Amino acid sequence: MGNMAGTATSIASVSESNRSRIMHHLYQHGVSSRAQIAKALELTPAAITKITAKLLDAGVIEETGDLEGSKNRRSIGLKLDKNAFHVIAVKFARSLVQIGVFDLAGTPLTVRDLPQITEDTISETVNLLHAIINDMIHADSAIVAVGMAVPGPYLRHIGRTAVVSSMRGWQRVNFLDEFGGAFPVPVFVEQDARAGAFAQYLFDPSVADDGLAYYLIGEGVGLGVIDHGSMINGAMGAATEIGHVSIDIHGKPCECGNVGCLERYCSTPAIHEMIVNEGDLIDNASQLTHTQAARTLFAMAKHGNERAIQLVRQVGQYIGFGCVTIFNAFNPAQIVIGDIVSEAGPLLLDEVKTVVNQHVIPELNEATTITLSELPADAALGGGAAVAINQFLEHPSMFFELT
Repeated sequence: MGNMAGTATSIASVSESNRSRIMHHLYQHGVSSRAQIAKALELTPAAITKITAKLLDAGVIEETGDLEGSKNRRSIGLKLDKNAFHVIAVKFARSLVQIGVFDLAGTPLTVRDLPQITEDTISETVNLLHAIINDMIHADSAIVAVGMAVPGPYLRHIGRTAVVSSMRGWQRVNFLDEFGGAFPVPVFVEQDARAGAFAQYLFDPSVADDGLAYYLIGEGVGLGVIDHGSMINGAMGAATEIGHVSIDIHGKPCECGNVGCLERYCSTPAIHEMIVNEGDLIDNASQLTHTQAARTLFAMAKHGNERAIQLVRQVGQYIGFGCVTIFNAFNPAQIVIGDIVSEAGPLLLDEVKTVVNQHVIPELNEATTITLSELPADAALGGGAAVAINQFLEHPSMFFELT
C-alpha cells in the first residue's frame, strides 16, 4: 500500500514538473504552438496535448489565433497572459516597508510606501499590512498570491530573520506565523537578496542562468545566488550572507556578533553615518532618512562635488571587496549590483571594478560580468513579486484545480 502511495506521489510530482516546465516556457518565450513546446521540452506531442488541455480548462493559459507552422501547416498558439493574473508584493527593509500590486511580467500596477517605521511602530505596521493586503485582495479578483521580501539571514523553515542590524525589533516578527494563513491566497516569504535574484532572473532577459549573483546593497547588504537554475539556500536558509562576511578583523562590531561585517561599511545606514561624520557636507544630515542621505550624496557626486565623489569611491571599494568574496565563493557568470546604493551609478561601478581587477584571479575576472541592475530602484519589491510569480510558475496546482 505504501509503495502504491509513493508511486502516485511520484506520478503527481512528474505531472506538476511538466506543467511547470510548460508554464515557464510560455512565460519566457511568449506564444508557442504545442509542437514547439514538445520540441523545446523534449516531451511527446501527446503528453503536451494532455497537459495543456488541463491548463486550458483551468483557465491558466489560453489559445490564440493560428501560427505559421512548419511546412506551412497552420497551428494554434498557446499563451500565458501576463496581464490576467496579479500578485501582491511586500518589501521589508527595516525602516521602510513598501507594498505593491504587480502583473506577471513584473510591471508595478500600484506601489505605496508605508509610514516611516521605528522600533516602536513595528507591530502597528504589521497590523496595517494585514488591513491593506485584505483590502487589495478584495478589490482585485486577479490577485493569486502574496510575495514578501525580508532581510536576511532569514531562517526559512522557522519564519524569522536571525539578525536585523539597526532595527532589532523585526527579529521578533515570525513572518510565516503572522502572514502564512492570514489571507484567501497563498503567501510566500523569501530573503530580500534572493527575491532580487528571482526578479533579475524572471524579468531581465539578458541575465545568465548558469550563474547569477544578485548583490543587494540598501538598508542592509545581501546576496542571492542562482547556480544553474537553482537558488542556493543552505541548511536553514541562511546561506550567501555576504553582509555578515568580515572585511576587517579589527573592524566595527556588528549586532550579529562578528566584527568588520561588510554591511557596516557600505549599507545606507553606514553611508549615512559617514555623511554625518563629515560634518558640514550635507545640511541637517542627521535629520534625513538613510535613503535620503545616500541619494543626496550620490546627486552631489554626480554634480562634481569632490568630497562626495571621494565618499562614493570609498563605498565602492568596500563593495568591491564584497565582490572579491563573491568571485571566490560562488564563481558566478554575472554579478548584478542592485537596490538603493546602485543608484550611485558608473562612478561606484568603476571603483568596484578597480578593486576586482587588482584582487581577483584573472581567469575568473575575464569570465564574469559586473553590472548595475537595470531594474527599477524598488527591485526588492519587484523581488517580492518575483517570489510569488516563481511559485505560480513552479507549482500551478497550488492555485488551480488541475487533477
